[in-house]
Amino acid sequence: MKRAGRASATADKHSGGGVSGDAAAMHSTFDSTRVRGRRRTGKRPLWLLGLLAPASALLPSQLVMWTGMPIFWWSGVMVFFMIIPLIDLLAGEDGDNPSDSDVEEMQEDRFYRWCTYLFLPVQFVTLLVACWMWAFGGLTVIDKIGLAVTVGLVAGTGINAAHELGHRIEEHERWLAKVALTQTMYGHFFVEHNRGHHVRVATPNDPASARIGENLWMFLPRSVFGGLRSAWELEMQRLDRRGIRWWSIRNNLLHAWAMSALLFGGLALVFGAEILPYLVLQAVVGVFLLETVNYIEHYGLLREKNERGRFVKCSPRHSWNSDRLCTNIFLYHLQRHSDHHANPGKRYQTLRSCDEAPQLPAGYASMVLIAAVPPLWRRVMDHR
Repeated sequence: MKRAGRASATADKHSGGGVSGDAAAMHSTFDSTRVRGRRRTGKRPLWLLGLLAPASALLPSQLVMWTGMPIFWWSGVMVFFMIIPLIDLLAGEDGDNPSDSDVEEMQEDRFYRWCTYLFLPVQFVTLLVACWMWAFGGLTVIDKIGLAVTVGLVAGTGINAAHELGHRIEEHERWLAKVALTQTMYGHFFVEHNRGHHVRVATPNDPASARIGENLWMFLPRSVFGGLRSAWELEMQRLDRRGIRWWSIRNNLLHAWAMSALLFGGLALVFGAEILPYLVLQAVVGVFLLETVNYIEHYGLLREKNERGRFVKCSPRHSWNSDRLCTNIFLYHLQRHSDHHANPGKRYQTLRSCDEAPQLPAGYASMVLIAAVPPLWRRVMDHR
């Protein structure tokens, strides 16, 4: 596997995160001779298509009504794991990078920010529609499960929107990140990802970095429970430094979990307690999608130690990269993960592809399916 390192993360002084800041984006560690292209991106209008991901959860009821086929309650699986991989295959790779002169202008262009802001209302409208269908739609249990899986895949994509917003320094964007995480009850991700994962990535100390030979089903409990423990420890350290008790409302974890409890409790109050199993199921599906992507992003990549016994700084070579166009549009360039870790303050639209980064053989949507079959995963990935 690839090993090396030379890039630094920018420390965020805000309480929620450890790596953030738009100003950091202006100091890219990428050498301009190593990026794939120098022209202004032509993808600007395409980012609005990212809103089709949460809107896809509105499709099942209409498709079932038009066709009479209950299989369409599972339309999220079809969209995420059949249609998107097919478009990725047909569209191929997109190595278009913004030029240095365009990056600052794009960084400040508020159009790109609204593409992420608008994800949230669409996400929660689909959740409300799903709750109505679970409660009053006359669905069978299997149909309700299919709808929960579909909504859960949207919720998992919502975690990615939260990921983008949570790296920002603007308070309203960080607040929106917390809101996006309420549907999956994964509010601690806001703390652990920024202040834990970005500091320890590609080391044995990071629960969200998969080790060579570790299969997905071994990784999932290590990452989920390890991330939860890490988030609690990091937040306790922050509160202790400020002389704040753990039960304070300023505890980011308690605040986030209370928001989820209010959301789930409010929905159960309106639609009935019978929707709670499906709310929990969709949250589990969303977390599964997130953690599987975590597994893919750093599998087998390790930072070496320098002569002082410290891990070298994170570089593009410590994250897997993919330029598959369709998945990148739906995930706000998350697949350009190498640049994201090298320059976490950069907004998604300015992330670049880099020859230095190890390349995945397919987009995330396809790789999730491969990761679910450990022998196939090792055959595809261990030699790369």
